[in-house]
Amino acid sequence: MQRYRIEHSTTYSFDAAVWLNSHALRLRPREGHELRIESSRLRISPPATLRWHRDAENNSVAIATFNTMASSLTIESEVVLQQYQQEPFDFLLDPMALLFPFPYRAEEVLLLGPYRQQEDWNRQEPTLEHWLNSLYEPGERVQTFSLLERINNRIESSLRYAQRLDPGVQTPAQTLSCGSGSCRDFATLFMATARRLGLAARFVSGYLHDPIALPGSGSTHAWVEVYLPGAGWKGFDPTTGTLAGPDHFAVAVARRPEAVPPVAGSYRGQAGAGLSVGVWVSLLG
Repeated sequence: MQRYRIEHSTTYSFDAAVWLNSHALRLRPREGHELRIESSRLRISPPATLRWHRDAENNSVAIATFNTMASSLTIESEVVLQQYQQEPFDFLLDPMALLFPFPYRAEEVLLLGPYRQQEDWNRQEPTLEHWLNSLYEPGERVQTFSLLERINNRIESSLRYAQRLDPGVQTPAQTLSCGSGSCRDFATLFMATARRLGLAARFVSGYLHDPIALPGSGSTHAWVEVYLPGAGWKGFDPTTGTLAGPDHFAVAVARRPEAVPPVAGSYRGQAGAGLSVGVWVSLLG
């Protein structure tokens, strides 16, 4: 078991005092048998009333409401985690899923339907189809895990990572055409490719600890989980070309990437606002 501290600071600066509408905060990591929250603290200025709930994906969401005007908004989250996942390759696939293509069981098909559904802009997209044909020949019998690793590694090795600060996500065709993208763009490309193959895939938003970076540094991050019978939802990180492991901390999952921003809200008042975000992930031992 290893312990980590994750600090996430978000500050909005407004041109004048504004009325703050409610904000949805997705900052608390998803707990499970591999990850436990030891302590959690959320500081908000101006003060807010918090109401917690679980959304349809079982993500933990805090709704912050305000009753005063403010010229700035600061949201600071600090979480200490206990991480028990040390071996991401320690899993077994159901024998029927060892080779691709394979059919999901009838009860899984109903539950996984939304995660296999292709977006409208992907169904007839020739750029994505050509990309997929370079990775997999229809009718080919291949080890399922090897095929997913092939996709993961191809994205990491053939596309250039670019930190994009502008909002939104590139379509897979845009990412392939320009040859670059952010982690959320790469995750979207992987997810679209997996769904084109008929696999269930979902977008993951969370944090990444880089063990070779400066101590305490970290970042928000995005990757993909694919549902594999016998193993469940397995994470693939096409930005690093690795499996999601002990340095990945999932906060929220969704069928579409735009559904799970860390902080989402609005305000009423004079237009114009600045944004500052900081993330620090520290290994405590």
